[in-house]
Amino acid sequence: MNKVTLIIKREYITRVRNKRFLLMTFLMPLIFVAFIAGSAYFAATSRDEISIAVIDGPAFLEQNMRSDSGSVLFAFPEGVDSINYKDKKFDAVLYPSYDNGKINAELYSSSQIGFEPSRYIERQLNKSLENNLLLEKGINKATLDSISDASEENVIMKNMIADEEGESKEANAGLAYGIGFGSGLLIYMTMFIFGAMVMRGVAEEKTNRIAEVIVSSCKPFELMLGKIIGIAGVGLTQLLLWIVLMIAISSSLSLFIPAEALQEFQNAQQAGTSVSAVASSNPAAMKILEAQNTITEGVNWALILGCFVFYFLGGYLFYASLFAAIGSVINEDPQEAQQLMLPISMPIIFSFIILQSVLANPGSPMAIWTSIIPFTSPIIMMGRIPFGVPNTVPYWQLAVSMLSLVGGFIATTWFAGKIYRTGILMYGKKVTWKEMLKWTFRKN
Repeated sequence: MNKVTLIIKREYITRVRNKRFLLMTFLMPLIFVAFIAGSAYFAATSRDEISIAVIDGPAFLEQNMRSDSGSVLFAFPEGVDSINYKDKKFDAVLYPSYDNGKINAELYSSSQIGFEPSRYIERQLNKSLENNLLLEKGINKATLDSISDASEENVIMKNMIADEEGESKEANAGLAYGIGFGSGLLIYMTMFIFGAMVMRGVAEEKTNRIAEVIVSSCKPFELMLGKIIGIAGVGLTQLLLWIVLMIAISSSLSLFIPAEALQEFQNAQQAGTSVSAVASSNPAAMKILEAQNTITEGVNWALILGCFVFYFLGGYLFYASLFAAIGSVINEDPQEAQQLMLPISMPIIFSFIILQSVLANPGSPMAIWTSIIPFTSPIIMMGRIPFGVPNTVPYWQLAVSMLSLVGGFIATTWFAGKIYRTGILMYGKKVTWKEMLKWTFRKN
């Protein structure tokens, strides 16, 4: 055990003192925040307006179709057709026809119209048809407009989650989605980064014949275990530093908010007034304060961070042993490493692909089973937990998922240890998965 400890210390200290580790540790939170802010800024400011010329349509369309500033602008000009619309400074031309209570429309453009603008055009056509049918039934136009305006501005829905004792609390699906996706993405990235670090370290020691010297004084399994745990310590250190830096950065945002806006926000909270109702004086500051309040009070951060550390370590340990086994059998051919990595990488990639579907329906059978199977649980379960425990994720599912991940780590470590013991001292021979499976059942 003392030899394993020495290997762990060597792996940990060597990598923590590396300049790249320090650079990535302190720059990654800043890059992450800048990425989110930049994405939000460009998403808000880079929306191109698409001008649509509506030609030969029923008269009620001009009265009901509403343009969306920054997205889709409707116009009803004369003398425009599918040939000269570009000369008339239009991006597309729409030909709607009305027959027997139905609208059939054809949209002509020189390039593919985006998904969101296309959906907006369809919604406006449906809304216009609905309004026209209501008018035909005798509803006054002014009454219809007042009802439409009231329905758009005065509908406020809150998602409340009630427990068995009758107590309820407000849920935020958008926040849960963001935390779940961010957690899943971070685990997906770190499993690849630190798993590849283990594989590369083992392969380099094997290629340089350092492994032969180390194995002469300790067992191959001890070398593999020490390397895996040492790099796990590096990853955990980096993760904890990221969490501390992210908390410090988010907390420092309040320093840039004027004292008047902060007082106004606190008064609105005490009076139970909506923040949007008092945000006219400093809307940007109010949005920052509202976001901070939602994040701090609407999320069980103790549970999420605790589970994140567990699934981060569990997922890494589950896959790192397999990456170490791959590193022990490859020589100097990069293509050989890629071929052997594919079966290990596919479950990780599959987990991230289905994460979107899981976030859309975290209680579905697919979400439940993939959050229990250890090959996919580190990413999928961390996508489900922000939606609520035990409401969305019952305690039994969380317990079974954790136990199966621990059991999976023990199984993969045993499996990888069998391969590592033989492969680390084998040179000049390409090894297949079939041959590695034979090694696992070979007697000592």
